[in-house]
Amino acid sequence: MYLTHLSLTNFRAFTRLDMEVPRRTLMLVGDNAQGKTSILEAIYYLATYTSFHARNDRQLINFLASREPLAVTRLVADYQSSGAAGNKPHRLEIRLIQESSGNGGNRLRKEILLDGVKRTMHEAMGAFTAVIFLPQMTRIVEGGPEERRRYLNLSLAQTVPGYSQALSEYMQVLTQRNALLKQLAERGGDPDQLVYWDTLLADRGARIIYERIAAVQELEQLAARIHHQLTGSQEILRLVYQPAYDPVPQPEGQYALPIQAPVNRSGFSQERIRQGFLQRLAEMRREEVARGVTTIGPHRDEMRLLSNGIDLGDFGSRGQVRTALLALKLAEVTWIKNRTGDWPVLLLDEILAELDMQRRADLQRYLLDYEQTMLTTTDLSLFESNFIEQGSVWQVEQGFVRTPTS
Repeated sequence: MYLTHLSLTNFRAFTRLDMEVPRRTLMLVGDNAQGKTSILEAIYYLATYTSFHARNDRQLINFLASREPLAVTRLVADYQSSGAAGNKPHRLEIRLIQESSGNGGNRLRKEILLDGVKRTMHEAMGAFTAVIFLPQMTRIVEGGPEERRRYLNLSLAQTVPGYSQALSEYMQVLTQRNALLKQLAERGGDPDQLVYWDTLLADRGARIIYERIAAVQELEQLAARIHHQLTGSQEILRLVYQPAYDPVPQPEGQYALPIQAPVNRSGFSQERIRQGFLQRLAEMRREEVARGVTTIGPHRDEMRLLSNGIDLGDFGSRGQVRTALLALKLAEVTWIKNRTGDWPVLLLDEILAELDMQRRADLQRYLLDYEQTMLTTTDLSLFESNFIEQGSVWQVEQGFVRTPTS
């Protein structure tokens, strides 16, 4: 798929932006803090309904507009879907409406319209897809497990129908189960009250684990090939999925396998994972009541990135981490295309700044194969002349976008 038009109203520094989007490659050039990254943020928000910068949606509303009694932020994307369903035009609109709550405060609500029809976030998820790379996303490799879980969740939510709903329901059940565990720990009671919540947790959790197993395996195959080329055939990248509930049985008394040991979980059906997860919850019941918290399940899953057997999160250099993440993001583009039949829009923020000349050249050759790519840069000289000639170059300055004809 590809964007044809983007419209922003009261989004970040943009009070109003209307831009026709070129089909292939668009380079947004300008100094720092001019609005380049905000354009990428808006497009990614249209795909995932979440921001990679803001802690909450209120922060996306233009500052001056947010001081009014009624503030409306609108993001509108016109795009073409070119997948199996044919080349069809669509419109996706998100409205963030901040209004008085009647008690001196204000409230924020979100409306999503797909082709003019109101949808819930779960219904609209996956209608428009995008992959983004930002310099600060190295925390996916270097940060805590929650960063890697968030990465997997956002990728799967865009790609696998029903994943977003299953994840939301799982977290709701987890909250209820943890509340009951805490109550049982503090006040006592019948532990069999957990049976109902265990059943729900295992049902939703099995779906999440099953999809993560497949996704990590498929992403690893794609990312390893790209990483091998980006490193001059010197390094081998692996993605190691470590589920908190592992369907692979561990013989009694045996230590867990080291992180370098490959584990094949692809043969487990969702039903088999569900049954095993449910059984493990029953076995852990007494311990979890004592702790007052659920200790196993996909909310505690982990994924590690290894290069030549070295854990990049612990021992990777800055260059190694950045290259591995870039390979993962490029793999994600192809993975979404393979899964959905539609290319996602690829968004790259200051991607070339810390790459050597050879890796810059390799990356630009990759980008020419994708359906639509949008890049930001403060220095156009980092790009090869051939790459620039095949794309469009627009200037961004103080919240305004200037095209060569404007």
